[in-house]
Amino acid sequence: MAGKIEGVLLQFDREPLIQPFGFKGGYLDELWQSFCEIRTSDGKAGTGRGVQSVLWADAVTFAGHSQAGANAMMLAVTEKALDLLKGREFTDPCDLMHVVFPQCYSYASQVTGNDRLPATFVLNALVPVDFALWQIAAAEEGWEDFSRLAERFCPSMNRRHGKLGAIPLISYNTQDEEVEALLEEGIFLLKIKIGSNPGGRGDLEEMCRWDVERLRRIHEIAARYETPYTDCGHPVYYLDANGRYDNRERLETFLKGAADCGALERIVLLEEPFSEDAGISVRGLPVRIAGDESIHSAEDAVRCIDGLGYGAVALKPIAKTLSATLEIYGQAAKRGIPCFCADLTVPPAMLEWNMQVAARIGTVPGLKTGVVESNGAQNYRNWDRLLQSTGHPDAGWLHPRDGVFDMTDFYSQCNVFRHGA
Repeated sequence: MAGKIEGVLLQFDREPLIQPFGFKGGYLDELWQSFCEIRTSDGKAGTGRGVQSVLWADAVTFAGHSQAGANAMMLAVTEKALDLLKGREFTDPCDLMHVVFPQCYSYASQVTGNDRLPATFVLNALVPVDFALWQIAAAEEGWEDFSRLAERFCPSMNRRHGKLGAIPLISYNTQDEEVEALLEEGIFLLKIKIGSNPGGRGDLEEMCRWDVERLRRIHEIAARYETPYTDCGHPVYYLDANGRYDNRERLETFLKGAADCGALERIVLLEEPFSEDAGISVRGLPVRIAGDESIHSAEDAVRCIDGLGYGAVALKPIAKTLSATLEIYGQAAKRGIPCFCADLTVPPAMLEWNMQVAARIGTVPGLKTGVVESNGAQNYRNWDRLLQSTGHPDAGWLHPRDGVFDMTDFYSQCNVFRHGA
């Protein structure tokens, strides 16, 4: 055992974005980066990074406070978790996350004043703490790379993709020429945000019409391109609604619009159409529905897959903790449900954690290779500086070429367990 947890540190930076980033009907223009260190009584230490995305985690809290105020609330939850860990015996990260989560959730509900706080708010706050704990676990167990962790905690995570398709993000304000530029670069899976709020009026019928027209324009552009990485030979679409659709009928109206413009058959994923507490079955819909915000735990994965008919799961070790991700993936893999790794607009050092999972899981039907979402280069004003902070800014796995990340050297050279990563 690594002894007791006896020392913790917490810091943060504010990273500006190139332009306001729109989703869930809102916009943000900076992301807070949290950093923590945890030390044990026998001299082991781990560091962890996190990116706070309050708009993704809880749009209600984001809308009800200033951007800085909402971020300060989330950072307070990270500090609470570190305080709860001090003096505890180190076990394994999954166990420790289960110990601190309930108290952190209660605390976060009080801080935000939201008695229906999504669990994603707390999980987002716990990410740097969890990564630091996994570094300590690696030092304790002598793991030289992520494969050893997977063998121990998630044996079905045993693939080694030679390439990972890069998934950029098409936000509400992404221009047509930007979409064309991405396709010219070889991108074959476009993640398109739907669930807009035209004019800020909150009109859901207007939202649906706007979403259909947006998809139609993108499809007209993408249909001109070909790719060897999809079954259909053309770029395909991954739509993310972030829970903005209120009922099945409205979603079916949107999908009819997608069919009418010829885009329906190119949709390989439609993520999180309804709010997580809606309890709406997605069985019988003509596209594969993926869960994200509604899946915080293994139990949630079972509920969404077995109970509601979800056909895919978005994994987010960089947003929901690696500990929760391993448990969620275990349930999905047991049921033969495809998974993929989505982004939270993370810096390169956190992208490498996401890639550790994405490179070892299967493929989404309709695609011929693994994929990983990475939209940091599109959004961070200081992306080049963030690349330098990895210590290997020119690594092939950090620079997509012809639409894919080259993972040839990744498994031997990318070590997320090194202290200070």
